[in-house]
Amino acid sequence: MTPETGRRAPNPLIDQLAEDLAPVRTLKLRNGLALVTLALVATVLAVEFIKGLWMVGITGDASPFFYIGTGLLLVLGAAAATSVVTMASPRVGNRNEGPKWALAMAMVLPGAALLTLLGKGPSVAALGHTPGLHCLESGVASSLLVAGALVLWLRRGAPVSPNTAGLLVGIASTALGSAAYGLSCQLDSMIHIGIWHAAPVAVGAVVGRFALPPLIRW
Repeated sequence: MTPETGRRAPNPLIDQLAEDLAPVRTLKLRNGLALVTLALVATVLAVEFIKGLWMVGITGDASPFFYIGTGLLLVLGAAAATSVVTMASPRVGNRNEGPKWALAMAMVLPGAALLTLLGKGPSVAALGHTPGLHCLESGVASSLLVAGALVLWLRRGAPVSPNTAGLLVGIASTALGSAAYGLSCQLDSMIHIGIWHAAPVAVGAVVGRFALPPLIRW
Protein backbone atom coordinates (compact mmCIF):
# COMPACT_ATOMS: atom_id res chain seq x y z
CA MET A 1 0.00 0.00 0.00
CA THR A 2 1.22 3.52 -0.72
CA PRO A 3 1.46 5.88 2.29
CA GLU A 4 0.02 8.76 0.28
CA THR A 5 -3.25 7.13 -0.79
CA GLY A 6 -3.57 4.13 1.51
CA ARG A 7 -4.28 1.96 -1.51
CA ARG A 8 -2.50 -1.16 -2.71
CA ALA A 9 0.25 -0.38 -5.23
CA PRO A 10 -0.36 -1.76 -8.72
CA ASN A 11 1.50 -4.94 -9.58
CA PRO A 12 3.06 -4.73 -13.07
CA LEU A 13 3.31 -8.54 -13.31
CA ILE A 14 -0.42 -8.97 -12.80
CA ASP A 15 -1.12 -6.21 -15.32
CA GLN A 16 1.15 -7.94 -17.84
CA LEU A 17 -0.53 -11.30 -17.33
CA ALA A 18 -3.95 -9.71 -17.69
CA GLU A 19 -2.95 -8.15 -21.00
CA ASP A 20 -2.06 -11.60 -22.36
CA LEU A 21 -5.46 -13.09 -21.53
CA ALA A 22 -7.75 -13.93 -24.44
CA PRO A 23 -11.30 -15.26 -24.44
CA VAL A 24 -11.57 -19.02 -24.98
CA ARG A 25 -14.43 -20.57 -26.90
CA THR A 26 -16.47 -22.97 -24.77
CA LEU A 27 -16.24 -26.60 -25.83
CA LYS A 28 -19.75 -27.79 -26.60
CA LEU A 29 -20.76 -31.43 -26.35
CA ARG A 30 -22.62 -31.41 -29.66
CA ASN A 31 -19.56 -30.11 -31.52
CA GLY A 32 -17.39 -32.87 -30.12
CA LEU A 33 -19.93 -35.55 -30.98
CA ALA A 34 -20.31 -34.07 -34.46
CA LEU A 35 -16.55 -34.34 -34.95
CA VAL A 36 -16.60 -38.02 -33.89
CA THR A 37 -19.59 -38.72 -36.16
CA LEU A 38 -17.80 -37.10 -39.09
CA ALA A 39 -14.73 -39.25 -38.45
CA LEU A 40 -16.90 -42.38 -38.27
CA VAL A 41 -18.70 -41.54 -41.53
CA ALA A 42 -15.34 -40.91 -43.21
CA THR A 43 -14.16 -44.31 -41.94
CA VAL A 44 -17.20 -46.09 -43.40
CA LEU A 45 -16.64 -44.32 -46.73
CA ALA A 46 -12.99 -45.39 -46.69
CA VAL A 47 -14.02 -49.00 -46.01
CA GLU A 48 -16.47 -48.82 -48.92
CA PHE A 49 -13.78 -47.40 -51.21
CA ILE A 50 -11.02 -49.84 -50.19
CA LYS A 51 -12.89 -53.06 -49.44
CA GLY A 52 -16.52 -52.54 -50.36
CA LEU A 53 -19.46 -52.92 -47.99
CA TRP A 54 -21.15 -56.31 -47.67
CA MET A 55 -24.55 -55.61 -49.17
CA VAL A 56 -26.08 -58.76 -47.66
CA GLY A 57 -25.48 -57.27 -44.24
CA ILE A 58 -26.69 -53.84 -45.32
CA THR A 59 -29.97 -55.20 -46.72
CA GLY A 60 -30.79 -57.20 -43.59
CA ASP A 61 -30.07 -60.72 -44.84
CA ALA A 62 -27.10 -61.54 -42.61
CA SER A 63 -27.29 -63.66 -39.47
CA PRO A 64 -28.63 -62.05 -36.27
CA PHE A 65 -25.13 -62.17 -34.76
CA PHE A 66 -23.92 -59.72 -37.42
CA TYR A 67 -26.42 -57.08 -36.28
CA ILE A 68 -26.10 -57.86 -32.57
CA GLY A 69 -22.31 -57.65 -32.66
CA THR A 70 -22.27 -54.48 -34.74
CA GLY A 71 -24.93 -52.89 -32.55
CA LEU A 72 -23.05 -53.70 -29.34
CA LEU A 73 -19.86 -52.20 -30.74
CA LEU A 74 -21.70 -49.04 -31.78
CA VAL A 75 -23.32 -48.67 -28.35
CA LEU A 76 -19.98 -49.19 -26.60
CA GLY A 77 -18.21 -46.78 -28.94
CA ALA A 78 -20.90 -44.12 -28.56
CA ALA A 79 -20.88 -44.36 -24.75
CA ALA A 80 -17.08 -44.17 -24.52
CA ALA A 81 -16.84 -41.36 -27.09
CA THR A 82 -19.47 -39.31 -25.25
CA SER A 83 -17.50 -39.69 -22.02
CA VAL A 84 -14.29 -38.62 -23.76
CA VAL A 85 -15.92 -35.53 -25.24
CA THR A 86 -17.33 -34.65 -21.81
CA MET A 87 -13.91 -35.09 -20.15
CA ALA A 88 -12.49 -32.26 -22.24
CA SER A 89 -14.54 -29.86 -20.09
CA PRO A 90 -14.10 -31.17 -16.54
CA ARG A 91 -16.60 -30.21 -13.89
CA VAL A 92 -17.40 -31.18 -10.32
CA GLY A 93 -19.27 -34.44 -10.12
CA ASN A 94 -18.30 -35.75 -13.56
CA ARG A 95 -18.68 -39.53 -13.65
CA ASN A 96 -18.10 -41.95 -16.48
CA GLU A 97 -20.34 -44.88 -15.61
CA GLY A 98 -21.86 -45.23 -19.10
CA PRO A 99 -18.86 -46.92 -20.75
CA LYS A 100 -18.58 -49.43 -17.88
CA TRP A 101 -22.15 -50.64 -18.37
CA ALA A 102 -21.79 -50.58 -22.15
CA LEU A 103 -18.58 -52.61 -21.92
CA ALA A 104 -20.26 -55.15 -19.64
CA MET A 105 -23.11 -55.45 -22.14
CA ALA A 106 -20.74 -55.74 -25.10
CA MET A 107 -18.83 -58.56 -23.39
CA VAL A 108 -21.88 -60.83 -23.54
CA LEU A 109 -21.35 -61.86 -27.17
CA PRO A 110 -17.57 -62.52 -26.87
CA GLY A 111 -18.24 -64.50 -23.72
CA ALA A 112 -20.86 -66.61 -25.47
CA ALA A 113 -18.52 -67.12 -28.43
CA LEU A 114 -15.69 -68.30 -26.20
CA LEU A 115 -17.97 -70.68 -24.30
CA THR A 116 -19.24 -72.11 -27.58
CA LEU A 117 -15.69 -72.46 -28.87
CA LEU A 118 -14.55 -74.26 -25.72
CA GLY A 119 -17.58 -76.51 -25.85
CA LYS A 120 -16.63 -77.63 -29.34
CA GLY A 121 -13.09 -78.34 -28.22
CA PRO A 122 -11.11 -76.92 -31.18
CA SER A 123 -7.36 -76.59 -31.10
CA VAL A 124 -5.86 -73.23 -30.14
CA ALA A 125 -4.48 -72.97 -33.68
CA ALA A 126 -8.03 -72.69 -35.00
CA LEU A 127 -8.24 -69.24 -33.45
CA GLY A 128 -5.46 -67.95 -35.67
CA HIS A 129 -7.19 -68.36 -39.00
CA THR A 130 -6.34 -65.71 -41.59
CA PRO A 131 -9.79 -64.03 -41.96
CA GLY A 132 -9.98 -63.50 -38.19
CA LEU A 133 -6.54 -61.94 -37.95
CA HIS A 134 -7.36 -59.74 -40.93
CA CYS A 135 -10.51 -58.46 -39.16
CA LEU A 136 -8.45 -57.76 -36.03
CA GLU A 137 -5.80 -55.80 -37.93
CA SER A 138 -8.32 -53.96 -40.10
CA GLY A 139 -10.53 -53.10 -37.13
CA VAL A 140 -7.59 -51.49 -35.36
CA ALA A 141 -6.53 -49.64 -38.54
CA SER A 142 -10.10 -48.39 -39.02
CA SER A 143 -10.00 -46.74 -35.60
CA LEU A 144 -7.35 -44.17 -36.51
CA LEU A 145 -9.66 -41.39 -37.74
CA VAL A 146 -11.94 -41.56 -34.69
CA ALA A 147 -8.95 -41.78 -32.34
CA GLY A 148 -7.39 -38.73 -33.99
CA ALA A 149 -10.63 -36.77 -33.66
CA LEU A 150 -10.96 -37.61 -29.97
CA VAL A 151 -7.33 -36.80 -29.16
CA LEU A 152 -7.67 -33.49 -31.01
CA TRP A 153 -10.79 -32.67 -29.01
CA LEU A 154 -9.12 -33.50 -25.69
CA ARG A 155 -6.10 -31.35 -26.54
CA ARG A 156 -8.47 -28.42 -26.98
CA GLY A 157 -9.81 -28.96 -23.48
CA ALA A 158 -8.41 -29.79 -20.05
CA PRO A 159 -8.93 -33.45 -19.09
CA VAL A 160 -8.03 -34.00 -15.45
CA SER A 161 -7.37 -37.74 -15.85
CA PRO A 162 -5.25 -38.41 -18.96
CA ASN A 163 -4.93 -42.10 -18.14
CA THR A 164 -8.69 -42.64 -18.04
CA ALA A 165 -9.16 -40.42 -21.07
CA GLY A 166 -6.58 -42.41 -23.04
CA LEU A 167 -8.24 -45.68 -22.07
CA LEU A 168 -11.65 -44.43 -23.19
CA VAL A 169 -10.24 -43.05 -26.45
CA GLY A 170 -8.80 -46.48 -27.21
CA ILE A 171 -12.08 -48.24 -26.43
CA ALA A 172 -14.26 -45.75 -28.30
CA SER A 173 -12.13 -45.59 -31.44
CA THR A 174 -11.61 -49.34 -31.82
CA ALA A 175 -15.25 -50.16 -31.06
CA LEU A 176 -16.45 -47.72 -33.72
CA GLY A 177 -13.64 -48.65 -36.11
CA SER A 178 -14.34 -52.37 -35.79
CA ALA A 179 -18.06 -51.76 -36.33
CA ALA A 180 -17.27 -49.72 -39.44
CA TYR A 181 -14.94 -52.33 -40.91
CA GLY A 182 -17.35 -55.10 -39.91
CA LEU A 183 -19.80 -53.75 -42.48
CA SER A 184 -17.52 -55.23 -45.14
CA CYS A 185 -17.01 -58.62 -43.46
CA GLN A 186 -18.90 -61.56 -44.95
CA LEU A 187 -18.28 -63.88 -42.00
CA ASP A 188 -21.29 -63.54 -39.72
CA SER A 189 -21.04 -66.51 -37.35
CA MET A 190 -21.27 -65.90 -33.61
CA ILE A 191 -17.72 -67.14 -33.01
CA HIS A 192 -16.17 -64.91 -35.68
CA ILE A 193 -18.15 -61.78 -34.71
CA GLY A 194 -17.81 -62.38 -30.96
CA ILE A 195 -14.06 -62.94 -31.02
CA TRP A 196 -12.49 -61.18 -33.97
CA HIS A 197 -14.74 -58.13 -34.18
CA ALA A 198 -14.45 -57.57 -30.42
CA ALA A 199 -10.69 -58.22 -30.24
CA PRO A 200 -9.71 -54.74 -31.58
CA VAL A 201 -11.37 -53.19 -28.51
CA ALA A 202 -9.01 -55.08 -26.20
CA VAL A 203 -6.04 -53.89 -28.27
CA GLY A 204 -7.36 -50.33 -28.26
CA ALA A 205 -7.85 -50.34 -24.50
CA VAL A 206 -4.23 -51.34 -23.87
CA VAL A 207 -2.77 -48.93 -26.44
CA GLY A 208 -5.02 -46.10 -25.28
CA ARG A 209 -4.15 -46.56 -21.62
CA PHE A 210 -0.39 -46.62 -22.05
CA ALA A 211 0.38 -44.77 -25.31
CA LEU A 212 -2.14 -41.93 -25.50
CA PRO A 213 -1.85 -40.09 -22.12
CA PRO A 214 1.34 -38.19 -23.19
CA LEU A 215 -0.59 -36.85 -26.19
CA ILE A 216 -3.50 -35.72 -24.02
CA ARG A 217 -1.76 -34.01 -21.11
CA TRP A 218 -1.95 -30.21 -21.17
